[in-house]
Amino acid sequence: MTNRRRPRRLAALGLGVSITLAACSGGGDSQSAPSSDVVSSEPTTAAAAPSTTAAATTAVPSTEPATTTTIPAPPSWPLTGLERPADQELNALRPAVAVKLDNHREARPHAGLNQADIVFEEIVEAQITRFFAVFHSNDAAPIGPIRSARTTDIDLLNMFNRPLFAWSGGNRGVVQAIGTANAESRAHGQRADLYYRDAERRRRTAVEHTLFLKGTQDIWATISPGQGVPTPIFSYRTAADTPLGEDMAGFDLNMRSVPITWTWDEASGFWLRDEYGEPHTDTGGIPIAVPNVVVQFLEYGTSVVDARSPEGYSVGSGDALVFSAGKVQLARWDRPSPDVVPTFTTSEGTPVLLTPGRTWVELAEAGVSQITPA
Repeated sequence: MTNRRRPRRLAALGLGVSITLAACSGGGDSQSAPSSDVVSSEPTTAAAAPSTTAAATTAVPSTEPATTTTIPAPPSWPLTGLERPADQELNALRPAVAVKLDNHREARPHAGLNQADIVFEEIVEAQITRFFAVFHSNDAAPIGPIRSARTTDIDLLNMFNRPLFAWSGGNRGVVQAIGTANAESRAHGQRADLYYRDAERRRRTAVEHTLFLKGTQDIWATISPGQGVPTPIFSYRTAADTPLGEDMAGFDLNMRSVPITWTWDEASGFWLRDEYGEPHTDTGGIPIAVPNVVVQFLEYGTSVVDARSPEGYSVGSGDALVFSAGKVQLARWDRPSPDVVPTFTTSEGTPVLLTPGRTWVELAEAGVSQITPA
């Protein structure tokens, strides 16, 4: 598979920083051509922050995972690095649940984003974004609004060791594409009993912005044999590790037409998210907040059968900016094949260490997405 290479364009991110950071990264070697068995999806019409230090309190799912035979559970949650309580051993052996969420202006407020271990934000058609939220250590109910998948999601699903995937369905092309991923589909069209329509939203917006997943417990009750525990994506600091990088109070990022601001809140230890110049809050009025934000610069191409649908290539390598503990580090991501998770390393080749807790990954567009200090 060939890779398109763009000139690397690195510039200073903020005043006073002594390292050179990507303001408009060229993305290096990120994959630029889709695999031959992936086809395009359909087009579409266009309060306190949660704790990352408390132990997860998710209840045991009603269906026991096939992986809970004699395999010992890891001592930490794989997708957050937080210590796992002893009574959560069964839950630690369940698969991840990946959920595709709407981010149209009429889709807000969202439900469930503050409970996801990892949220990926990807560019879709109409110059907007959607969310790919991954749940493992925490329960959430409800989650939504739910929307359809895109071909970008195939290699995201492949990172999580056959997760359950909740999405709203799609045309023949998107259904075929999801079928090639190492995942268990639980689309609305397959399992309507796992979903509901929000009647109050239906009175004020279009029907496509009203579909919700009832909750993670319902979907974890459908676990199939052969699903496994997700592989850790990130490396985390211990109490003895000093946070590295340059001080950063916040930054602005454009994801095509979506203007985003992340602001460091020292008191809570969270990055707080704004969209379109307003605080991004969930259905409970709680700010969307995470300990870590990773801006991963990808190449975006075009889905093979739909010129209107962008596709982000998360297999390959490129630049990244890692924001954690009020600091920023320039990093390099590398993922040589779809069956492995990416690594995030410094220029010396050592792993970049995050704060244990939840992470938001901005799948920014290499050479296009602009990032500046806020």
